Amino acid sequence: MPEDSCKDPVILNQWHPLAAVAEVPVGTVVETVLLGIRLSLAVMADGTPAVRRSPAELRDGRPIGTGALGQALPSREAYGYIWASLGTPPVDIFDIPEYREADRRRMNAASIGVHVSAPRAIENFLDMGHFPYVHTDILGAEPHTEVKEYDVEISMERDEILATRCRFFQPMAAATSDGGADVDYVYRVPHPFCAVLYKSSPVDDARRDVIAVFLQPVGQERVRTHMLLCLLDEVNEDKAIKRFQQTIFGQDKPILENQFPKRLPLDPRAETPIRADKSAIAYRRWLSQKGVTYGVIPAAT
Repeated sequence: MPEDSCKDPVILNQWHPLAAVAEVPVGTVVETVLLGIRLSLAVMADGTPAVRRSPAELRDGRPIGTGALGQALPSREAYGYIWASLGTPPVDIFDIPEYREADRRRMNAASIGVHVSAPRAIENFLDMGHFPYVHTDILGAEPHTEVKEYDVEISMERDEILATRCRFFQPMAAATSDGGADVDYVYRVPHPFCAVLYKSSPVDDARRDVIAVFLQPVGQERVRTHMLLCLLDEVNEDKAIKRFQQTIFGQDKPILENQFPKRLPLDPRAETPIRADKSAIAYRRWLSQKGVTYGVIPAAT
């Protein structure tokens, strides 16, 4: 069995993203890796996804029907992505109601490989404290460095984390922004390796833009980050919207890849927390409660 293959039932039984549907040509097999296992995926003529364990002889771009495929896996489309599971996943993937609103721009901003564990990447996504230093003059700027008090809840009923009353000054919060503003944030973690951000929309005070990171755990210390945008923007072209988000992620990538250790320590004594880390502390506790062992350093028992 490959070194990075997963034995963690909590993670094996999750749905995991593999690719943006729009970026997989119909009728062509594409290879990828999930939890250390090589897979072949395709979008069939009727638009449904098909995912199988990949025989070694298959290669990217090889047309369907030219070689025998391996074991079929549970697969489905959601939020513009192909999802699959190596175990027994739940019937439904977590809900993002805003995705169904007809006036939103919905797209994959990018699918980018990062040499870090999935939990470390989620923790970074939840961290507002790095905005002024990593995303200077875009998502933050000195002297506006304080992370104001906010609320974090671990919901056992919904099986997710919710951080509310998050507020941060941002010089350029979105591609539609025309100046700095205090931006309201809500963070939601409905899946061990996926997180959703709701932030103030520059074009509609009553609604929020939605940005989600869906992490494909390639191995214990490697991910592909699929970034969903679900925005209120009737002005900018797709390429401008994507470029803005890719710029931000390009600033995060070297920070993530220099994390040490690359796996997330779940022992609360392993790394010194501060107030700005409330979401990260809740996330680590939630993973521990769920019994997650993949991509983390479990707390000593």
